[in-house]
Amino acid sequence: MEKINNTDVILHAFDWPYSLIEQQAEKIAHMGYRSVLISPAMKSLCLPQGTPWWQRYQPQDYRVIDNQLGNLSSLRSMITTLDANGIHVYVDVVFNHMANESDIRHDLQYPNDEVLAQYQQESEYYQAQKLFGDLAIPLFSEDDFVEAFSISDWGDKWQVQHGRLVGDEHDPGLPTLMDNSHVVAQQRAYLIALKQLGVKGFRIDAAKHMTLEHLTQVWSADICEGVHIFAEIITDGGATKQEYQDFLEPYLASTPMGAYDFPLFQTLLDAFQPTGTLTSLVNPYSLGQALAESRAVTFAITHDIPNNAVFTSLVMEEEWEALAYIYLFGRDGGVPLVYSDLNTSGFENQQGIPRWQEEWQSPSMRAMIQFHNQMHGSPMTVLQSGDEKLAFSRAGKGIVLLNKSSKVQRFELSVEGEWRDVLLKSRCEREETLVVEVSPRSGAMLVPVVR
Repeated sequence: MEKINNTDVILHAFDWPYSLIEQQAEKIAHMGYRSVLISPAMKSLCLPQGTPWWQRYQPQDYRVIDNQLGNLSSLRSMITTLDANGIHVYVDVVFNHMANESDIRHDLQYPNDEVLAQYQQESEYYQAQKLFGDLAIPLFSEDDFVEAFSISDWGDKWQVQHGRLVGDEHDPGLPTLMDNSHVVAQQRAYLIALKQLGVKGFRIDAAKHMTLEHLTQVWSADICEGVHIFAEIITDGGATKQEYQDFLEPYLASTPMGAYDFPLFQTLLDAFQPTGTLTSLVNPYSLGQALAESRAVTFAITHDIPNNAVFTSLVMEEEWEALAYIYLFGRDGGVPLVYSDLNTSGFENQQGIPRWQEEWQSPSMRAMIQFHNQMHGSPMTVLQSGDEKLAFSRAGKGIVLLNKSSKVQRFELSVEGEWRDVLLKSRCEREETLVVEVSPRSGAMLVPVVR
């Protein structure tokens, strides 16, 4: 099977309809992205007036693809078009739980009787949207779920991996699946079917809430072959933090798969604080504050951060997010992920424009992606480091400069030849050394000028 290049930049087209992604395929390729992560491709509640984004994370059935973003027919068309443009498709997978339908019923049959009846009444349509399996019978029953209780102690690993995710004290929460042979078989069948469609990657949603036994039974060597997989395991930092030790460290030790680099994200947050220092970005992996290069999916923001009230405090100021991206695209290691939504979060930028709706295709983003793609595999050497300044080289092929301070910083670099800033924000002058002036709270990505 085709080997996936784990350094390919991922566009997270969060809550984009499949048809819109297909329409943007040429633009996505032109920008330099090589992968697109789509929202969960399963059956979830779909209403004429639309449903909120979180409804996509409450599965009703794996066997049918039919939700507010599209169906199997539009998914297949999207995959074909993206593949023709050299773009891999990653699917967000929800295996920890099923939909909370306690407002309409008390049993745990999925899909419910009403949905099963729809399958029969509209047989031609649903057979066309069927991914696998027999739609005449339920996918899961009461026997496939763990005992219902809400998580009360988030420091208790057993509770976190067996309890229900709930919204508030009155919410019965999301029914948690157990890892019995039937559940595992259905989840594996779903992944195999998606791979046969041409899917090349998977994001494991809520992996922190799944046991290692469950994860390793589903994501066996045959499932992992030829695809890039990474898990969402949210932690508040790196190796010194209890969350890392309880959840992320065992996952990394027991599986070959990747994960969101939350340790590095926390390192960036800390570095940009008034008391922080950019020296922490020199080699955070050596301090246990970043994941290994081959396992990390790096980011400045994920979909949970702006869309869940509990995480919105982690949204960076615009200038810090821009600086974080310069660092992530400029450094050696990890797969950068770029978040985009259709104003799902409601956040606006300083110009009053939806903050992440168009940033994915901005000129600066294109320049950073191209820099990253050109520098792939080139070693990183630190040239200067301090609390407010950081400069590193990519084997003489490129140079990255970061300025955390509130004033212009002057970098003097002992390198030969003429250079230019691909971000077009800094001025390079040739004296005895290369002199670059970097604007406050900004950065530069330099490449040699070719005559």
